[in-house]
Amino acid sequence: MNPTSSLQDRAAGAVMGALIGDALAVGPHWYYDLDEMRRDYGDWITGYTDPKPHRYHAGLKAGQASQAGYITTLLLRSVVEKGGYDEADFCRRLDEDLFPQLDGTPVSGPGGYTSQSIREAWQRRVEQKKPWSETGAHADTTEAAERILVLAARYAKTPAKVATSVSANCLLTQVDEAIVAMTTAYGCVLARLVAGGTLDVHLSDVLMDLVKAGELPFHAVTSENLGPPKPGDPDPPHAGRFSSPDALLTPSYMAEAVLDPDIRIEPAWKVSLVYGMPCAIYHQLPAAYYLAARFADDFESAVLHALNGGGQNQARCLLTGALVGAQVGLAGIPQRFVEGLENSAELTSLARRLGDEAAREA
Repeated sequence: MNPTSSLQDRAAGAVMGALIGDALAVGPHWYYDLDEMRRDYGDWITGYTDPKPHRYHAGLKAGQASQAGYITTLLLRSVVEKGGYDEADFCRRLDEDLFPQLDGTPVSGPGGYTSQSIREAWQRRVEQKKPWSETGAHADTTEAAERILVLAARYAKTPAKVATSVSANCLLTQVDEAIVAMTTAYGCVLARLVAGGTLDVHLSDVLMDLVKAGELPFHAVTSENLGPPKPGDPDPPHAGRFSSPDALLTPSYMAEAVLDPDIRIEPAWKVSLVYGMPCAIYHQLPAAYYLAARFADDFESAVLHALNGGGQNQARCLLTGALVGAQVGLAGIPQRFVEGLENSAELTSLARRLGDEAAREA
């Protein structure tokens, strides 16, 4: 963590880090053949690139956002303009701004590609005329995690509000309880970093203390340091909606792997091979946590290793960018990444306003 950064700067850094990570991967997105990616983009991608013809996001230019970035920006604008999370306003923006541009097929809409959970929400909302309470489906991917980072940054000082707003927003598109739990945990981790914490071996202990205090909605039966419960101990009075707190334990294990001299992932981009290149959230989060712990004070190295690992590198880069942006602050993100992002002045202004609101939160 940058010891001189403020909460405002860290919140803005989390948001801008995510948007930068999204745009960095627009060119080399979803190459599962790393040799092919190297042939198209060289041995080491260092910045924004144009997509190749007939690839995902073809037609976009370097520095532009994918649909994930577009939706994250919709939520960012909503939260800033409303002074907090207003679910009805965000849903209205999806209805009016996003869904008219979609047709229910993968290759459509802003960014040139629409992910599974968004297609399914479109089908339920537009074709089947369902209310927003019935639009969520069972995609096991990171679409919700890619946008809820705005809520984690906004409510970083109030963990319970992070958990309730993140889980509610996730349910709009994804209803699998395990996916909601992992998405909520990612939001809680990011919020802790914005609040001034560090992605280290102690982070999960801090989050578990919040579980036991009833502030985070996870169920836990263990005693201190994950020890067994004592005979006669009652069930915890704060049994949460999620079956276990394991999603909150993941980041500290990744941080421990970074510190263990017997565990080396070299070069670090090969984290994609260790934890998996596919889209599912259980591949993506461990890789993002590892890179954000290893390069906690080096935004450029973190996002470029996330990017150069191929596969679903857009989600990996976005999620990593948010985690490291929260640790270094907006001031710690190299200016070339900010300047190369389309609409960077407007986005930076929105991110700073979000940071100001987060700092004022009671």
